[in-house]
Amino acid sequence: MKIKLLAVSLMLASAFAVAPALAETKIGFVNTEKLLREAPLSVAAQKKLEREFAARQQELQKLAKQARELQAQLDKDGVTMSDTERKNKERELGNHSRELQRQEREFREDLNLRRNEELGQIQERARKTIQEIARAEKFDIIIEQAVFVDPKSDITDRVMKALGGK
Repeated sequence: MKIKLLAVSLMLASAFAVAPALAETKIGFVNTEKLLREAPLSVAAQKKLEREFAARQQELQKLAKQARELQAQLDKDGVTMSDTERKNKERELGNHSRELQRQEREFREDLNLRRNEELGQIQERARKTIQEIARAEKFDIIIEQAVFVDPKSDITDRVMKALGGK
């Protein structure tokens, strides 16, 4: 019985010893999804990518339109065409469709690669900014994901402002 009482006493004593340390701990939260979505750096990077890939996207749209027109012509006139002419049109449509798919795949890969490059640069700058704020304001820990956050602990807007935003 004395051993159980001693064990309970030690557990309670250690809990009370940890409580003041937790009360003095300064914790901050950064919503990185919001930061990467709404920060002016992110918005500028997205617009930069749109400008960079606009010509290729227009070319893909042009190729897709040509493929639709070939398909429509084949559907409309295919019955009246000779076998050779119809087969040639079908082959042309098949080649056109394969080329379109290849170019679309390359476009997506290139866009994703560039998006990841831009995102990596933004993440690096955001991380440095978060660390600077944490040091300047004497945070003990900054958390990026949480189930619940008290708004007074959320420093996302301060990070955005420090990055040159709102």
